[in-house]
Formats: sequence, structure tokens, C-alpha cells
Amino acid sequence: MDSDDIDPKFHKNAGVKRVVKALFYSFDGLASTLKHEAAFRQEAVLAAVLVPLSFLMRVSLVEHLFLVASIILVLIVELLNSAIESVVDDISMQNRPLAKRAKDMGSAAVLLSLLNCFICWLSVIVVNWSSFF
Repeated sequence: MDSDDIDPKFHKNAGVKRVVKALFYSFDGLASTLKHEAAFRQEAVLAAVLVPLSFLMRVSLVEHLFLVASIILVLIVELLNSAIESVVDDISMQNRPLAKRAKDMGSAAVLLSLLNCFICWLSVIVVNWSSFF
């Protein structure tokens, strides 16, 4: 069956049931990633430490949002990277140049999100250094 043959108005579930099912699919994705991806577990632990720490810092609301959003961004990018890796590995475990490129690009995205998080945290700490003491 081609994707052209699928009626875009047809869904197995609709309304609230569809939203609830999507929520549970999301929880399944988080649980699977926590179970199978060491990098995501490490970043989740980092988030579990840094998010509560951000509430203890005397910073503006906007700065606080930058701190928390930068951490959430790392988790989002890691989830997408893990999805890319899973799909590539499911298709073939052979060494293939395009598969390597896709995995390397996902890894680079994670690196950039971590760099972004570091810069956000460092900037907020430097700007507010004197108010911490």
C-alpha cells in the first residue's frame, strides 16, 4: 500500500482517546530510552540535579527559563539522536557511509545542545556571581 492510498482523515483513534494514547506512547519512548541508552540516563541524572538547583539560584524568571530550557533541549536532542541510531541499526548493522553520517550528525547535534546548555549556565552564573554570596 502506498502512502497515497491512505486517507489522511482516517485514524484508529480520535479526540481525547488519541491524545491519551499519544501520551502513553511518549512515556513508552522515555522508558525505552532510559532502559537502553546510557547517554540519556546520564543526561537525565544531570537534569535531575540541575533543574532543582536552578530553583535555588536567585536569578530572574527569564534566566531561570533559560537554565531549565537548555537542559530540556539536551534531553530532546538525545531522544532524537537515539531514534536515529535505532532506525539505522534496525535497517542494517553493516558499516555504511550514509548510516555513519546520520549517526555522526545526531551525535554532533547532542554535542551542540550540551555546549548550548553549558554556555547558558555559565552565562547566568557569571552575570549573577555577586548575588550568590
